[in-house]
Amino acid sequence: MEFANVILEKKPGIALLTINRPQALNALNKDTLLDIKAAIQDARDDSSINVIIITGAGNKAFVAGADISFMLNINSVEARNFARLGQKVFRLIESIDKPVLAAINGFALGGGCELAMACDFRICTENSKFGQPEVGLGVTPGFGGTQRLPRIVGSGMANQLIYTGDNIDAGEALRIGLVNAVVPADKLMDHVNKIAQRISSRSQLAVRFCKSAVIEGLQIDIDRAMTLEADIFALCFATEDQKEGMQAFIEKRKANFTGK
Repeated sequence: MEFANVILEKKPGIALLTINRPQALNALNKDTLLDIKAAIQDARDDSSINVIIITGAGNKAFVAGADISFMLNINSVEARNFARLGQKVFRLIESIDKPVLAAINGFALGGGCELAMACDFRICTENSKFGQPEVGLGVTPGFGGTQRLPRIVGSGMANQLIYTGDNIDAGEALRIGLVNAVVPADKLMDHVNKIAQRISSRSQLAVRFCKSAVIEGLQIDIDRAMTLEADIFALCFATEDQKEGMQAFIEKRKANFTGK
């Protein structure tokens, strides 16, 4: 499938989605969000794909933010529709049953930071910058930043970043838990691909059950979340992957998972 603003590439087990507007530092407008949605749905529905990686074209930006030239002259109704579109696309990324990894190659500001936070986890380069600078533009984050950032780094640090609009570097992003690792720029895709390959080699039923337990559990109280976890754990024992995984462990061999 061809897209105007993104590139979707597939190799065994892994899909790479590249936001491809380098002339605009990969900024997000309506059409780009719709392309991201369609590409994610394509990868979600492809049974050969186990893991999705999202990155940005060029070496300056993952996504520098929402497209200010697009937002400059829209009215309140259009602004709400734009926010809801971004929220729905990022919620799709967050909630599909396949892991989604962010390979952050530069600026991840505003909508770019929000896109990264919708992924399951984030790996960045040493020159990456993060922030929610919207208050400097007279607006609030609109694609989930006020909700996901506190959940990831805690309310105190999230409030400071959101209220000041300050950017932070890769080292600080690692310190506060916004990213999992910082690597040299020329090692980024190799590092992320190796993680994706390890995930892809595991039982995909178990990986997807794990993601479901985490995503759903965060929305409910701890007691109901524990019950949910026990139910999902029990469900694994109705699968061929569970039997193969445990038998392979006993026999000291590599498991041959089939996703059944």
